[in-house]
Amino acid sequence: MSTGLIIALIVIVAVVVVVAAVLTLRARRSAGGGGSLKRRFGPEYDRAVARHDGDERAAARELAERVKRHGSLEKRPLPSAERERYESRWAAAQERFVDSPREAVAEADRLLSEVAAARGFPEEGRYETQLEALSVHHAHHVQGYRRVHLAAHTTDGTAQGRAGAGDANGVAPGTGTEDLREAMIEARALFEDLVTPDRRDARADRDATAGHPGHRDGSVRRDGRDGAAADGRHRSHLPWAPARRHAKGS
Repeated sequence: MSTGLIIALIVIVAVVVVVAAVLTLRARRSAGGGGSLKRRFGPEYDRAVARHDGDERAAARELAERVKRHGSLEKRPLPSAERERYESRWAAAQERFVDSPREAVAEADRLLSEVAAARGFPEEGRYETQLEALSVHHAHHVQGYRRVHLAAHTTDGTAQGRAGAGDANGVAPGTGTEDLREAMIEARALFEDLVTPDRRDARADRDATAGHPGHRDGSVRRDGRDGAAADGRHRSHLPWAPARRHAKGS
């Protein structure tokens, strides 16, 4: 075998090895991206896969686009007074559920839309865009919003606002009181996520009260956080969800 032929074979083998390495690296990156999206979106990832008939690549592309559009969104501070008003309205909706389940669910739908807008998500009246943005930042709880929104727009077994409806994405039309109760409970998790104070909220409250005569220097901890947000996971003290046995049918 001539020297030239040996060199040519070596070059061919080297090219094949390099191409194989590049393809393997791309495959690993693609798999890693999908795994990252699955961890980030959790149940939302599974719903996207179901919508694309099991095509994980198509689902990953859809979710990656959501992150691209809404990932840089920064949550607006929610003043404590405004937060308390929202919490009072939610508590009232839970109490109303006993006698008027559908009205309570409709109020929960409105409240989630308003709180999300107050937090800086797309404004009220843009449900699909708002839901999409929420799914990027609150993926594990956004399903509750779907459920109450669908239930709120379902009348006499007919869905009038069924965008995103279906077994994988929301409550089926014509749901009973028990389904409404479960939707309300699931939606509450997102509501609490949205109203839970964080450092930004504490800072905004301090700035708002810094010049107030009744402001006390000792109300802020030395680490720069107030007591309510000290652990970063304060939860609102809302009454528990409507009791199953007391709710009347709608």
